[in-house]
Amino acid sequence: MQKPVQFGVLGAAKFAREYMAPAIHAANGGRLAALATSDAAKAEPFQSFCPDLQVFDSYDALLADAEIDAIYIPLPNHMHAEWSLKALSAGKHVLCEKPMTMKADEFDALIQKRDQSGLLAAEAYMIVHHPQWQLARKLIADGAIGKLVHVTGAFSFDNRSDTRNIRNRAETGGGGLRDIGVYVIGGARFATGQEPVSVQSAIRWQDDIDIFTEIRAQFPGFTYSSYVSIRMHPHQEMVFHGESGLIRLTTPFNARVFGEARVELHRPGLEVQVTRFPGADHYKLQVEAFCRSIRDGAEYPCPLEFSRGTQEVIDRVFEGAVSL
Repeated sequence: MQKPVQFGVLGAAKFAREYMAPAIHAANGGRLAALATSDAAKAEPFQSFCPDLQVFDSYDALLADAEIDAIYIPLPNHMHAEWSLKALSAGKHVLCEKPMTMKADEFDALIQKRDQSGLLAAEAYMIVHHPQWQLARKLIADGAIGKLVHVTGAFSFDNRSDTRNIRNRAETGGGGLRDIGVYVIGGARFATGQEPVSVQSAIRWQDDIDIFTEIRAQFPGFTYSSYVSIRMHPHQEMVFHGESGLIRLTTPFNARVFGEARVELHRPGLEVQVTRFPGADHYKLQVEAFCRSIRDGAEYPCPLEFSRGTQEVIDRVFEGAVSL
């Protein structure tokens, strides 16, 4: 048997503790081996489910460990590109939380370093690994809803009370668009395989972060509208509306947390076919796909070029936005 990919985690972030570290620990082909944190107490919750976890007191010390094959990066947004490059320079594969960069052109150095090193580097964009998204993509490609006419997306939650959250701080790359806009934008791009030719947007700002963003776009074959907010009641949905049918993803982004992932296929005659995915864990599936690419050379479903494309759209949204 092949040796599992040995993962190290930079920082004891809440998201890493609750979702990605357990997913790495459970994934076939991977092993949660190390954590870097300057606060030993923050390592204890990780050690509760991974007792043999090695703990380093600095990020650089973890990167220097020859036994570590891959690095997972859940640091604040503005640190992602810097530490991704450092990890690649240390000879480690990299799986970095989104947004991997603050601007699209920052991907160029990552792509160049990936190609020079032969290592795998990817943004942790988990939704493309979920079978609900893979089914939606296939249904659209197979013509299950006829000609696609319009796509809508929505993603919101309310974290105004959590004032220390990095999403509420401009200096850490906070705001809703970078945090969750990647899903309504990237999801449409992934499912359709198309890129927007024009983008219009409006943003409501608060303390220098975007708390509500509305986006309208024209793709070559369809129109698109979406919104994201970090000051609204929790909601998420994606709808692909065609001439002869409709595809609705009920829990497209936080499957199993927000609710059960379902794909509804609405057909003529008010027929609705529902496919449910109660047990699929897109975080675990993401890690397993990452490990297959490292160990077996399998094509990775979300290369840096795809993530760069989503960031390009986000850049356009910011640059052309009117203020609300």
